[in-house]
Amino acid sequence: MRTAYFDCFSGISGDMTLGALIDAGLSLKELKSYLSKLPIDNYDITAKKVKKNGISATKVDVIVKGRQRERRLSDIKKIINNSKLDRSIKNNAISVFQRLAKAEAKVHKTSINNFHFHEVGAVDAIVDITGAVIGLHLLGIENICASAINTGSGYTKSAHGILPVPGPATAELLKGIPVYSTDIKMELTTPTGAAIISTLSKDFGPMPKMDIKAIGYGAGTFNSPDMPNLLRIFIGEMKNPAKEENTILLETNIDDMNPQLYEYVMDKLFAKGALDVYLTPIIMKKGRPATMLSVLSNRDDVKILSDIIFRETTSIGLRVQEIGRIKVEREIKEIKTKYGKVRVKIAFDDKEILGINPEYEDCKRIAIKNKIPLKKVMEEIRDKAKDSR
Repeated sequence: MRTAYFDCFSGISGDMTLGALIDAGLSLKELKSYLSKLPIDNYDITAKKVKKNGISATKVDVIVKGRQRERRLSDIKKIINNSKLDRSIKNNAISVFQRLAKAEAKVHKTSINNFHFHEVGAVDAIVDITGAVIGLHLLGIENICASAINTGSGYTKSAHGILPVPGPATAELLKGIPVYSTDIKMELTTPTGAAIISTLSKDFGPMPKMDIKAIGYGAGTFNSPDMPNLLRIFIGEMKNPAKEENTILLETNIDDMNPQLYEYVMDKLFAKGALDVYLTPIIMKKGRPATMLSVLSNRDDVKILSDIIFRETTSIGLRVQEIGRIKVEREIKEIKTKYGKVRVKIAFDDKEILGINPEYEDCKRIAIKNKIPLKKVMEEIRDKAKDSR
């Protein structure tokens, strides 16, 4: 799986993204050819080699001629939809602008359709965002992930005046994404950059296991002796599609609850998005037996799962920690057997099958109906699934 990992140690912007992609091997001539399919003109795009703190990088500039006008989301969607670009490129570019418009509208207390883009509605932003999507397409990128994002600190100028860093729209776009700030007094992450990475990246965290084929450095505008203002992109192949991701572990020790309640609580947690729920017998102080309830959660589901634990158990406190986990690719497949249709979960590494697990409830139903051992049913279904793979 061809993967691009965005190392945002010095933030991310639209021009830095284009610069990093070109530095990693994207043809500027081919990029321009694709961008020419957009029904916009009076601009040029240039790329030149620069050095940032001794590191060679590519600096991209979009040079716009003439006065720019404000645009609504509908105007930008019309420009992209009326182009001759591939449908997948159109869809991804529009998704970035929709996410950006939603964040801006929320900050300015207006509707997504009535909000007028200022800086990000101009031709250069359209070129940055659409160009980034085009570049990833031309480089054959199938999977995108990124590091935690450095936002910078201090203040920045905008069409609305002086704003804190990260700007309100940037902060809104980065909700739910790991970020941090250094003492560099610069706007390292722009709304355009935040919109691109928050829309297109599937995961944020450490670099996944991959064979690196190319590395690109995209130069930003600022110069600082403390940190090179660069976006680094690693492009490579993930032979093992095992996915590394960060999750949240919620845990609590319970010694005063009727154990009959645990099944109900676990079912409710799973129904509301828990990735896993399990119970561990433990001994607490003074030799008291207890049960540790552990719940693995996506970051977005922490609040609702915590509420369930507090409402449905006797717990009055939770331990919360971020942990990593690795998953291999898997698919749920329905296969035809002599017993009827049965669901199986197939785990695989590239094209190699790592495991086949028939759905327990389906096999249990077959075993009861046909009065045959459950073990035999599961073995037959597993063999059938191997043959149909």
